[in-house]
Amino acid sequence: MTAVLIVALVTGAILFGIGVYGALSQTNLVMIMMGVELVLAGALVNLVAFWRFLHPESYSGQMFVLVVMTVMAVEMAVGFGVAIARFRARGSVEMEEAEDLKG
Repeated sequence: MTAVLIVALVTGAILFGIGVYGALSQTNLVMIMMGVELVLAGALVNLVAFWRFLHPESYSGQMFVLVVMTVMAVEMAVGFGVAIARFRARGSVEMEEAEDLKG
């Protein structure tokens, strides 16, 4: 394995780990969404590294990366829409106060 691949895999793993910690330890909706985005970014970095190492001549990995990036953008847009609606209705985006979202 080349040094570039190892650096990319370690970077992806660090992003993934920070994202998991951020998503599970926060109570603010915006911070939870940032953690989820870091998880997806870490997985995406690892996906690109493996794709580049295993199949550098194939373009299917690049297309999959574009699809995942589009899903990440849509997820953030919907999440921020929910956060803004929640803030306007209740004045807070803390998840501990979001019991009215159950059910």
